[in-house]
Amino acid sequence: MTTRTLHLNAFLMSTGHHEASWRLPESDPHAHVDLAHYVRLARIAERGTFDSLFLADGPQLWNSVGQRPSGVLEPLTLLTALATATEHIGLIATASTSYNSPYNLARRFASLDVVSGGRAGWNIVTTAGREAARNFGRDEEPAHAERYARAAEFVEVSKKLWDSWEDDTVVADKEAGVWGDDGKIHPPRHEGTYFKVAGALNVPRTPQGYPLLVQAGSSEDGKAFAARYAEAVFTAQQTLEDAQAFYADLKARTAAAGRNPDHIKVLPGIVPILGSTEAEARAAEQVLEDHIVHRHAVTRLESLLQLPPGTLELDAGLPADLPPEDAVEGAKSRYTLVVELARRERLTVRQLIGRLGGGRGHFTLAGTPEQVADTIETWFTRGAADGFNIMPAVLPSGLDAFVDQVVPILRARGLFRTEYGPRQTLRSRYGLPRPANQYTVAGASSGGTENSPAGRPAAALV
Repeated sequence: MTTRTLHLNAFLMSTGHHEASWRLPESDPHAHVDLAHYVRLARIAERGTFDSLFLADGPQLWNSVGQRPSGVLEPLTLLTALATATEHIGLIATASTSYNSPYNLARRFASLDVVSGGRAGWNIVTTAGREAARNFGRDEEPAHAERYARAAEFVEVSKKLWDSWEDDTVVADKEAGVWGDDGKIHPPRHEGTYFKVAGALNVPRTPQGYPLLVQAGSSEDGKAFAARYAEAVFTAQQTLEDAQAFYADLKARTAAAGRNPDHIKVLPGIVPILGSTEAEARAAEQVLEDHIVHRHAVTRLESLLQLPPGTLELDAGLPADLPPEDAVEGAKSRYTLVVELARRERLTVRQLIGRLGGGRGHFTLAGTPEQVADTIETWFTRGAADGFNIMPAVLPSGLDAFVDQVVPILRARGLFRTEYGPRQTLRSRYGLPRPANQYTVAGASSGGTENSPAGRPAAALV
C-alpha cells in the first residue's frame, strides 16, 4: 500500500502575507524588489525540504501604494535567478492567460524548466479586474466564462508548443554533420477561437515535458478547468468541512474528466502565526491587526464586493443586499468565501478586515507549533488536503519559524520527508508522471509522417 506524502509549498510575498507586516520593526519595506531577500527565502524553504515555492503576479498595480509595499518583480525573471541559487525546490510562477500570448509564454516557461533542471511550474490564472483590462486596451474585463474558455485554448496551444519537439529530436552527430531530426519537429498549425499559432517552439522539449500545471480558482468554471488541466490546486478554505467538500468535489470532477484523481494535488492556503503558547501567538496576531490601516482595508473590501466607495461602515455588518456570486464577474470564489465568513460569524466590517488581513481569505491559525502541526495532520488525513500552501504572515521570520518548529514535528510523525534525496523534477516530487509527447503517441498509431515539415518523411535529417 502506497503511503501518501504531504506536500508543502511556500507562497512568498514581499515582507509577508499580512498587509501590515511591513510596518513591524524587523521588516524591510524595500524587500519586495530585493533579490537577496528572495534568495534567502528560497533557501529557507529548501532547508525545510519544501516541494516548491510560489510567486503570485498580476498585470496591474495592486491596491494603493499607500497601503503596503507595491510593485513586484516579474516572476519568471525572478525565478530564473532563484534557480541558480537553489538545487531542489520547485519554482512556480503565476502568469495570465488573459493578457499573454501562448508562444511567448510557453517559451519563457520552457526556458525556466531547462535552466532549473526541470523545476518549473505555471500557476494558470485568468485575471479578473477592470484595472488589468485597461492596461491592455480594453475598457472592461472579459466575462468570467469567456476568460476560462480562452484559458482552456491557451493551455491546449501551450501543450502543443511544448510537444513540438520530440524528446530525441537532437541527434548531435558531428561526424555526419547532422544536428537534429527535422521529422521530429511538429508545428502546431493551430487555428482556434482565440489563437492562431503556426510554428514549432524554438526551445527543445524540457526535462519535465512541460511545467507542472497549477490552478487557483474555486468557482464552478475554475473547478471545471482544474479537473481538466490542473496537477496542483491552490485554494482558500476557512473550515475543515468546507475543505473536505471542495476536495471531494474536485477529485470526483477529475475522475469524471477521465483523469486519475491522484494526479491532482489539493493545497489549501494556511497562514501560521506561531508562539511558544497559544496566548503568545494570539498576541503576535493582535500586534499585526493593530497595525492595519483601516481606510486602505475598507477600500479594498469595497472593491472585492463591488460596492460604491463609502458604502461600508467599520462597526456595522455587511449590507444585506449584496449581489449573488452569479452576478459577479471578478474573483467569484473569493467573493463568496468572504461574504460567507462575515455572515457565518456575524462579523462587523472591522472584524472582517482583521480576519482578512493575514491571508485575504485564507485560513489563519495562531497557535503553538504543535497546534499548527495538528491542524495540518487533521486536514491531510481526513480528506481535506494533499498538502498546504504555507503563507507566513511575516517574512522571513515566519518561514524560518515554520521550518524550524513545525516541519520537525511533521517529520517526527512520518508525514513529511526528512531530506530530498536524489535530484528530481518538480512533477516527480509531486508524484506525477512525465507526460507523453502527444505527437509521438499519435505517430505510433498513424505512421508518424503527417506532421513532418514540407511533407518529408519523419526520418529525414537536417
